[in-house]
Amino acid sequence: MKNNIDIKMLAQSTFELEAANVLALSEKIDEDFVQVIEQIVTLKGRVILTGIGKSAIIAQKIVATLNSTGTPAIFMHAADAIHGDLGIIQQDDLIIAISKSGNTPEIKVLVPYLKQTGNTLVAMVGNKSSFLAEQADYILDTSITREACPNNLAPTTSTTVQLAMGDAIAVCLQNLRQFTDQDFAKYHPGGALGKQLYLKVGDLSDHNGLPEVEQDADVRSVLISITTYRLGATVVTEQGKILGIITDGDIRRMLEKHTDVTGLTAKDIMSLNPKTIDKTELAASALHVMRQNSISQLVVTHDGVYAGIIHLQDILKEGII
Repeated sequence: MKNNIDIKMLAQSTFELEAANVLALSEKIDEDFVQVIEQIVTLKGRVILTGIGKSAIIAQKIVATLNSTGTPAIFMHAADAIHGDLGIIQQDDLIIAISKSGNTPEIKVLVPYLKQTGNTLVAMVGNKSSFLAEQADYILDTSITREACPNNLAPTTSTTVQLAMGDAIAVCLQNLRQFTDQDFAKYHPGGALGKQLYLKVGDLSDHNGLPEVEQDADVRSVLISITTYRLGATVVTEQGKILGIITDGDIRRMLEKHTDVTGLTAKDIMSLNPKTIDKTELAASALHVMRQNSISQLVVTHDGVYAGIIHLQDILKEGII
């Protein structure tokens, strides 16, 4: 049984070995890589990724990354390809075959059929002298010094390097396509990530109503406004102009300071110059402002006019955090 120190050292050595091999990829980015990127950018079809075993799993992840960043991609399992799935490949597609050795039986069977399609074949391979590399039009070198596995057998370093190469491809394509965060949002409409990219302040604040009082409103009117809308605050306005905000905290401070609140008005209680955000801004931006200023509410405006309040809880309910 290894002790705690041994376990930590094993983990650290894994990171160091894999990191070193990923960094070594920088020296392997050659003209083949550039040509592959240039072909994909102008591709009329899709990028087909294929592989076997752990390489197939990496291929699926790269497909997901490409699709989400504007490059149409499809996964084709190497074993299934020779049993009917070759029909996935269309005339204008480009094929990337991923393999550490480049000599697995499935790859040796598949490659001749891939060549017959006439499509560009790219080998993401750890052995530049392999069958796959020799048959490919372009080679993406993902060779490694050794696996992190103590027996140098289980795909560990090799799959990390393949994944990094796939990320490099996706990032290059994303930049060349000038793929913006708005484009990204189109492909990620669901979940917290999607909401960060498309959910606007107005989408939340419009449901909250318009809690507001005039500056000469008495304390009772202020409390009723805060309680009615349950946002922990009300805005002090005059002819549509925002003068200040009164929060639950302002009420507590007023009670600590005054034993008799008779005669006090909203003007005496309010905090001046409240933080505001336009309703067309992203809800994620509102969260950023709240965090920066350690506040729970933001006054919402539209073209400079008071349009409501957005509360921290509104954002948290949407899973944006």
